Amino acid sequence: MIKTYKYKLYHSKKNKHLNEQTKICGNIYNHCIALHYKYYKMYKKHLNKYQLQKHITKLKKLDKYSFWKKVGSQSIQDITDRIEEGYQAFFKNCKKKTKTRKVSPPSFRKSQTYSSFTLKQAGYKILPYNQVKINKRIYKYYKSREMEGEIKCVNVKKDKLGDWYVYFICELENDSKLISMTGKTAGFDFGCMDFLVKNDGIKIKSPLFFKQNRKKITKANKKLSRKIKGSNNQKQAKHNLARIHKKVANQRRDFHFKLAKELCKTYDIMLFETLDISSMKKEHGRKINDLGFSDFMNILEHKALEYGKTIHHIDKWFASTKTCNSCGFKNNALTKRDRTWTCPKCLVSHNRDMNAAINIINKGSKELIELNDFKDGASSCWTESVRLDASQAALA
Repeated sequence: MIKTYKYKLYHSKKNKHLNEQTKICGNIYNHCIALHYKYYKMYKKHLNKYQLQKHITKLKKLDKYSFWKKVGSQSIQDITDRIEEGYQAFFKNCKKKTKTRKVSPPSFRKSQTYSSFTLKQAGYKILPYNQVKINKRIYKYYKSREMEGEIKCVNVKKDKLGDWYVYFICELENDSKLISMTGKTAGFDFGCMDFLVKNDGIKIKSPLFFKQNRKKITKANKKLSRKIKGSNNQKQAKHNLARIHKKVANQRRDFHFKLAKELCKTYDIMLFETLDISSMKKEHGRKINDLGFSDFMNILEHKALEYGKTIHHIDKWFASTKTCNSCGFKNNALTKRDRTWTCPKCLVSHNRDMNAAINIINKGSKELIELNDFKDGASSCWTESVRLDASQAALA
């Protein structure tokens, strides 16, 4: 299992060397993009990243590009890897018949906005007293927690406020944490009114942190628009705006982590529907970004792997909201404004979100039983618990 530890570096005059290295990385990045464009114009072919790395090695020997030596060779390799990944994603998207989103090839970037570099096997060393050696210079960081596992990679990154962070990517053994199994199964439905609705009717509301800080963000944007472009006042106004956005992101991330940890401790099997985020953004706009469903699911899946819990997603085309959980009738006349509806076949009244959650647990439990995803020793126990929870949910 891969785990990343993030630590903030102390503010120091030595941080200017990190700024210098990221600017050089941005310079190399733009040079590589220009080479790609020229190579395609001449030969109508994609430039291989290994050819690119050999070319950069030759350029470093020239006086004109001798300053590139300040950046480690592995950091330069990582730049070419990023460009290669961007082009491969672009080529893969071009081959698709149905394009859900637009993927553009890598393009030029301002060297000032290039904010990170990576050190793989060399160029860093962990020292005692919360210190790390990066490219022959020692930096001190806030050690908020102990690291576990073997360090595989180190990433140094700067945020919009100019604060530097060091990321240690560590490889841990796949041993899950010792947490007692509860034998509980639950189905959850995402919603815009409530963040999560469980099949037994429990609702978890989202604080909507962007909405709470919207007035502050609007005020900071107005101040930024009045500043002269390129002035120190504009830089200060940008920092103030970035500080508010960073606070909102931290609040949302903290909410997601706490909720994911609580769910993993309470339930052994969690069933969700597969969301089409791109179409949801078109309909509901910034509220979907404020809720952060994708980020929450990434955090929950990581926590479930850590605690040894099971997460299963049902097909996104399954009509969980329109289907009656009692008789299976599909109400195609249901609109998004209808929060409650009555089944015309069995005359059972339904709450929109709770009905969807019950359908999710019924559908997901059947799929899990058919796929036999449970361990051999506990298969019968898990299957029985899923059936009991599904039957109780249907009767609720």
